[in-house]
Amino acid sequence: MPDTAVAMTTKDPLLEPFLLKGLTLRNRVISTSHASALDDKGMPAERYRAYHVEKARGGIAMTMIGGSAMVSRDSSWGGGQLNLSTDAVIPDLQKLTEEVHEAGAAVMTQISHLGRRAQFATGDWLPVLAPSRVREPRNRSFPREMSRDDIDRVVAEYGQAARRAAVAGLDGLETLTGGHLIGQFLSPLTNHRTDGFGGSLENRIRFALMTHETIRRAVGDALPVGIRLVVDEGVEGGLTLEDAITIAQIFEREGTVDFFNCIYGLMDSDLTLSEDNMPGMFQKSAPYLASVAAFRKEVRLPLLHAGGIRDVATARHAIRQNLVDLVGMTRAHLADPHIVRKLEAGLEEEIRPCVGASYCLFRKAHCIHNPATTRELTLGHDIPKAASPGRVVVIGGGPAGMEAARVSALRGHSVMLFEAAAQLGGQLRIATRVKERADLVGILDWRESALQRLGVDIRLNTYADASDILAESPDTVIVATGGIPDLDWLEGAEHCLSVWDVLSGQMPSGGTAIVYDGSGRQAAASCALALSREGKQVIFATPDDAVAIEMPYQDRSGFRKRFAELGITQVTDARLVAVRRTGGRVEAVFRNTYSGAEFVHGTDSVVVEHGTTPLDDVYEELRDASANHGTTDIDALAQRADGSAPLAARQGFALHRIGDAVASRDLHSAILDAYRLARLI
Repeated sequence: MPDTAVAMTTKDPLLEPFLLKGLTLRNRVISTSHASALDDKGMPAERYRAYHVEKARGGIAMTMIGGSAMVSRDSSWGGGQLNLSTDAVIPDLQKLTEEVHEAGAAVMTQISHLGRRAQFATGDWLPVLAPSRVREPRNRSFPREMSRDDIDRVVAEYGQAARRAAVAGLDGLETLTGGHLIGQFLSPLTNHRTDGFGGSLENRIRFALMTHETIRRAVGDALPVGIRLVVDEGVEGGLTLEDAITIAQIFEREGTVDFFNCIYGLMDSDLTLSEDNMPGMFQKSAPYLASVAAFRKEVRLPLLHAGGIRDVATARHAIRQNLVDLVGMTRAHLADPHIVRKLEAGLEEEIRPCVGASYCLFRKAHCIHNPATTRELTLGHDIPKAASPGRVVVIGGGPAGMEAARVSALRGHSVMLFEAAAQLGGQLRIATRVKERADLVGILDWRESALQRLGVDIRLNTYADASDILAESPDTVIVATGGIPDLDWLEGAEHCLSVWDVLSGQMPSGGTAIVYDGSGRQAAASCALALSREGKQVIFATPDDAVAIEMPYQDRSGFRKRFAELGITQVTDARLVAVRRTGGRVEAVFRNTYSGAEFVHGTDSVVVEHGTTPLDDVYEELRDASANHGTTDIDALAQRADGSAPLAARQGFALHRIGDAVASRDLHSAILDAYRLARLI
């Protein structure tokens, strides 16, 4: 075989260029439009631009901005959208375009009208409009039915928004069907009209065709224009795959679109969004590729697709098998904006994995384990070398400790990590034993690999006390010892198990169990599923007004759905105040959070989640001996964490603590603590 043929067969298909209409894209990897909430009152100002430019620096072919970018004043959900309804957006769009282009990538925007997804009590407080007076369960607005004047106005506003994108120099744009206005006209679930815009599919597509004809007139023939199209709504009475194919073929015949960005399902509730539109931890990776493949067989135009494609192996498969032309790795680029650069450098194993935690949809665009994403202006993704490398000792090998050790080593310090257990991972290692959260192990595996590569001295099975630490002559000590289950507040705690106990394999006896959740996070809900699957009758009690309140909507709806399927009883507004043993069973005493009335549930076991209390003995032992008395300069930490203001002790060693060794918080907070601290030592 000739050398050139060998090169062709071994070349990574993700790195092949692609011509989209007249636009040459340097590879096949893109980031699709999403509402990052980084805008400045609807404008793509410096923070928004830095977020997208970082992906361009990382080698991506195209970044798409403006998730749900508004074309009209009555298309607001209260913030977090780009505002393309005004010419005021053009200068910032021009700056963004120039900066992305300088980094070698293309940039497109999505433009859309929310229709019934909008909010009336925000922005200009305008009535919500839709094809028909059908309320959306998720956003809860009752829309009014659009008149012909409304239709003509909104169509014209799509054209004006498209003009602004073209004037700003963007490389193209797309509209959106889904649960947005165009999709509301297309779907028989939301279009009950009896005029020329309702009834048959040919009528229901009229608004979309008018919109794209107007857009094409506004931008000319050269600019690529696409449509983010639902290929199957996946529910009885909704749009089918056959409908979507017919819609696509009509668009191809009309010649007003140049590509289809394929999506799946509905987005009118938390459950439909998480189960059938934006897959979270309860769904498999890339769940919609089969539907996209079936759609592909019947259409001619190029296809884009993003939907739970978290890893380059899946993305590579989608390109190699010709399922799509461009693969969207949107959430994966929140985890690592430098995916393509690492592929080009042969460093695929160093790509930080997206673990499907959906934290980015809970704390807008923050990755659960990449604290630099969205903080490009204050932290950044590059780790500067320390001016005077020293010796850093980290106590605790959970996620915070591993991150502190990793970043310290990248800074050039000599790093030693003490961990009392036989494995690194801490609480997170326990959490991954629940099948729905097993992918979180990627957070640990990636860091453990990095620590080995960086030559960090890891001492497992070592409970280090103050003398052990001081014997290493450290310049900096970072205490990342985490916490222990907080049960001291509870009368009768000795009769209870913690969630940690159960998830570690200590299954309670008897056939019934109460799981008490005082945090609203994933641990207690995961425990309830584990107990129920072991055949136990479970009552899940919480002082909150709903189950799973402190989670991304994917997790929240996923847990609630599985609770319903498994018959787990849910008791809300109930604060646990005592547990008493009565014979061979226990009684849990609850107090209603509103009335104060007490009530009792008898059960075989009570499992309690109430966060953690800091395990900070070694910190307290070292504090008086440290040069900074264990105090971290929070101004430096929060405002100047760019490597320019080192947190170094003048004499002796500096002592800091991070993560749950400070207070019970979440995983992102612990890793952020470690990342920004270690950048300053």
